[in-house]
Amino acid sequence: MTGVAGVDDAQAPEIRQVGVIGGGQLAWMMLGAAQKLGLELVLQTPLATDPAIANSLQAGLNEAVNAVLAPIADAEATARLAQQCQVITFENEFVDLPALRQLEVQGVCFRPRLSVLASLLDKHEQRQFLQSLDLPVPPFAAITPQDDPRSLGFEFPMVVKARRHGYDGQGTFILKDAVELEQFWQQFQQQELQAQNLQEQNLQAPELQAQEPNLNHRFMVEAFVPFERELAIMAARAETGEVALYPVIETQQKKQVCRWAIAPAPISPAIQTQVEAIATTLLASLEAVGIFGIELFLTAAGEVLVNEIAPRTHNSGHLTIEACSTSQFEQQLRAVAGLPLGDTALQTPAAVMVNLLGFETAHANYQDQRDRLGEIPGATVHWYGKAESKLGRKLGHVTVLLDHPNHAAAVAIAQQVEALWYPSL
Repeated sequence: MTGVAGVDDAQAPEIRQVGVIGGGQLAWMMLGAAQKLGLELVLQTPLATDPAIANSLQAGLNEAVNAVLAPIADAEATARLAQQCQVITFENEFVDLPALRQLEVQGVCFRPRLSVLASLLDKHEQRQFLQSLDLPVPPFAAITPQDDPRSLGFEFPMVVKARRHGYDGQGTFILKDAVELEQFWQQFQQQELQAQNLQEQNLQAPELQAQEPNLNHRFMVEAFVPFERELAIMAARAETGEVALYPVIETQQKKQVCRWAIAPAPISPAIQTQVEAIATTLLASLEAVGIFGIELFLTAAGEVLVNEIAPRTHNSGHLTIEACSTSQFEQQLRAVAGLPLGDTALQTPAAVMVNLLGFETAHANYQDQRDRLGEIPGATVHWYGKAESKLGRKLGHVTVLLDHPNHAAAVAIAQQVEALWYPSL
């Protein structure tokens, strides 16, 4: 077999065209890994201005990027995507799973399989699946506006989550008392009325796209966990059953959005082993193919609880681009293309990743701030090229490689990045 760029003859992939449902920054960061592996990506994404296409055009890579311009949940568009590739993977979960199943029956290859997604996309069903594996999770229950969580054994503060389509803090609500619970349901009911009005006008709000019937009307409640640290691990599994685990990462969340991540996490070998065992058990039980982001809580008592699982590349794994031989994006493509999984070890004593979140509504590229961030020793700035900044929107990230594993120094670097980025700090 003829060799391809970055891959020797023994590893050259039989799969050469990979479809990706999604065209945001995750797909954009996958493009560089695809070129390294000699793979061609074909994207399904709504707009030519989405980061994966727009950034590639600016970089002169337009010949390497083919796209089906259509909504993520458009299964007919996914059928057209399938005609241009050998396997389809996912950048996000905003898909119409029942419609995609019809394509899978017809022979379209999805990695991970749709049965894997079916176990994970609904957060309540995800928790039930984890519980069936005897993996530790916080107490949880399904809930409707007619339910009083206190009668189900939950106390304030409590966490209410949308069972589908929550991301970047959206769909997760920490409620401190009965007043906030009542306000939450009132706000939800108002949104219901607005959605009904739009449907009556034959309009569809973007946030209602890609939702299975009634799933956007369903919530779960879970016990608030007074954690000591939030942890994450990126884990990949190949079709052969080979599993590759990245180092455990500590993350910091504010308003349920990741602000920064540090590798390696300052945890004991016993906690490291426990987290790795959870990841291995999960992927083996699912017989999953691809990469998964697993978020966890670590309590003061040393208990590890699984929080959420993303069946794709994940924000907590961004630092692998600079910090590891094999980035999470290359690893996803290796898994779905049938290549051996790559080395996951840190190639630096420590690394810090800080998200650059929107702090205003504006059309700006923040070049001055980006230049100052790039002057930090060991820093690499990734800018997603989004046309508009909005409050909390992920506009880019910065990774800083450190020559020492000092956790306090890593936190100080994260704080330095935030002070340079956010004007109020």
